[in-house]
Amino acid sequence: MNLNLPLYSPLTNTGSSVYVGANGVGTAGIFVINSGFNQFVASEASCPNHAPNDCSTMVLDGQTATCTCDGYEYSLFTGQMLNTPDDGGRYYNMLIYNNTYSNNVVRVYN
Repeated sequence: MNLNLPLYSPLTNTGSSVYVGANGVGTAGIFVINSGFNQFVASEASCPNHAPNDCSTMVLDGQTATCTCDGYEYSLFTGQMLNTPDDGGRYYNMLIYNNTYSNNVVRVYN
């Protein structure tokens, strides 16, 4: 992602995030957030607690991602589930992808 392009320019600001939903990018796209000091976190946009389906692609909401199936919320900074049910069930955090930053370009890979 070239941060000089308008689509990705929000990532020049700490705490800003974008959704990248191009074909071949993750299972359901990815979320990328600027976590400060030229560091970025890239995470899978498909809810980790559902098999991919019509509602499992999460929605970007500032610095969180929300699963439209059941309202699970995740921090884009850490990938951790923010509203884990207290029912003794097993729940998963977001899948985090590797990334590098150089010359105003963020490269995401696994």
